[in-house]
Amino acid sequence: MTRTALSNATLQQLPQPVEIPGYDRAKVAPGIVHLGVGAFHRAHQAAYVDDCLSAGETGWGIVGVSLRSPDTRDALAPQDGLYTLAIRSSGAEKLRIIGSIGSMLVAPEDPGEVLAALTDARTRIVTLTITEKAYLRAAGGGLDTAHPDVVADLARPELPKTAHGFLTEALARRRAAGIAPFTVLCCDNLPANGATLHRLIVEFAALRDARLARHIADEVAFPSSMVDRIVPATTDDDRARVARQLGVADAWPVMTEPFSQWVIEDHFPGGRPAWEQFGVTMVADVRPYEDMKLRLLNGAHSAIAYLGLLSGHPTVDRAFADPAIRQFVDALWAEAIPTLPSDAGLDTASYTAELAQRFSNTALAHRTAQIANDGSQKLPQRIIASALERLEGGDRPDHLSLVVAAWIAACEERGKTLPDGHFTDPLDAALGETATRQLSSTETVASIFDLAGFAKGKPEGESLMELTARHLERLRRGGPAAAFSAMGT
Repeated sequence: MTRTALSNATLQQLPQPVEIPGYDRAKVAPGIVHLGVGAFHRAHQAAYVDDCLSAGETGWGIVGVSLRSPDTRDALAPQDGLYTLAIRSSGAEKLRIIGSIGSMLVAPEDPGEVLAALTDARTRIVTLTITEKAYLRAAGGGLDTAHPDVVADLARPELPKTAHGFLTEALARRRAAGIAPFTVLCCDNLPANGATLHRLIVEFAALRDARLARHIADEVAFPSSMVDRIVPATTDDDRARVARQLGVADAWPVMTEPFSQWVIEDHFPGGRPAWEQFGVTMVADVRPYEDMKLRLLNGAHSAIAYLGLLSGHPTVDRAFADPAIRQFVDALWAEAIPTLPSDAGLDTASYTAELAQRFSNTALAHRTAQIANDGSQKLPQRIIASALERLEGGDRPDHLSLVVAAWIAACEERGKTLPDGHFTDPLDAALGETATRQLSSTETVASIFDLAGFAKGKPEGESLMELTARHLERLRRGGPAAAFSAMGT
């Protein structure tokens, strides 16, 4: 058993093929606070920042903040914040030690410490990967002002729980102290994520103070970004394999693929790292790239997840190797591509060809259940927006609507052919109650569309519900095979 842990003291002992930070970590100053230090951040943004630190930009170290659980801090603190990034392809694995996270904070343990980091004049950028559901949006897209955490943050601004509360209170303190605001860079899969977060924070701030809301609306930059890298959950086998290669233990290595993409709207009044030197695309408008990623990669991922679960496939590569699912994904892309802007220079043929290679990567073992989480939050931008656009144009979104039906069917199979709690959703309580009513497919779809706010206020919503209900009925009776065979009828 490997007893020595990865740390600053053991870095130089690592075997030669392992890449280690090319800079003196003791000379790095914090410049970025990141909210939501999960595996994706550690495989993506933290790796790009690590590149910048190696190039001598030592004022951009990361202070990581967990808004809920201490798990990541507890794993990384004994390792001086170091961890292994395992870049895996079907035939090889490359190990890289990332050192860009200088410290880790757990918000529920000490909100004041987090606010101090956010208020520090050295902090010029705040990045976020908190998942879609943590933006606390109501069904109409605005702030859920009745959410208990929102109510609590408004009542006690000095002890925030939410990203909204932390950002707003920190910006208020910086304004009062004469410190320039930081730039807020959203890295979650939300449509127009910077503008969306800006609107939510201004709405939240307005409930506290109208002048503060105007300050945030007028003076704080919220550039949009698009992120892309597949990051499957780390397993005990992964930990053991990485430890054998390192010769030391790493409590929480991160698994990822060779591909990585980051497209950012270039609006950083307080400065930024030279990310473009390391493959980041800095642009004036992120939207075309964002739409392509959401509708082609994320949309296909959701399809593979739900159809894969219903077909008994535990991982993406195994589901994608299923000829019926592979054929379905090609047809799904053919439906979604016409909804993308035609004048943005997007090379969808090359993009989908690359996606097919990525989905086929057998080394990642990206679990379909992991992707299946939070479908009610993800499907509107991944699938439903494209389906509604197809209907508006007079086209029938057969494949897109089947993905929505497959999500409903997969939810219904939990506790039956799938383990109870195999994946989760913010609407699980309501979804469970709907399932107990033994409704028809049409009634089920209408109920769930209402619960999730799918296609709310859209005249094409009725047509989309009709298509989804037909697919759901076939899935209930004969599974994916029945749905595929009836496609287009």
